[in-house]
Amino acid sequence: MPADTERQNDQPLTVYYDGACPKCVRDRDSYQKLSGATDQQVCWFDITGQESRLCELGIDPKLALSELHVRKVDGSVVTELDAYIVLMAKVPKLKPLAWLIGLPFIRPLLARMYHWQVNHRLQRRGLQ
Repeated sequence: MPADTERQNDQPLTVYYDGACPKCVRDRDSYQKLSGATDQQVCWFDITGQESRLCELGIDPKLALSELHVRKVDGSVVTELDAYIVLMAKVPKLKPLAWLIGLPFIRPLLARMYHWQVNHRLQRRGLQ
């Protein structure tokens, strides 16, 4: 692996997650357990009640509830499955899964499942 790629892979990511969502918190906990020391490369930002701060950061608060957002070290923000791929690629155990969900014949199916699950969660909470 080239040195630039290694250095970039060691930079922190900011993950904007819904701390009021039990499943989102469980997903975060699972990631932290799997990542071990790698989790120090991730800053977790609970979006609950942070609408104005999200707007300041250029993130639509409604979209932040319905799509995972990850800010990369270069300042760019990726969402949905792209966000999961970037996050999983930080963890050696999850890199193969990140590659798999990015495959063109798997990605559309996962995207539909992801949106169905998120919409269902938001409807149950009366947020949609």
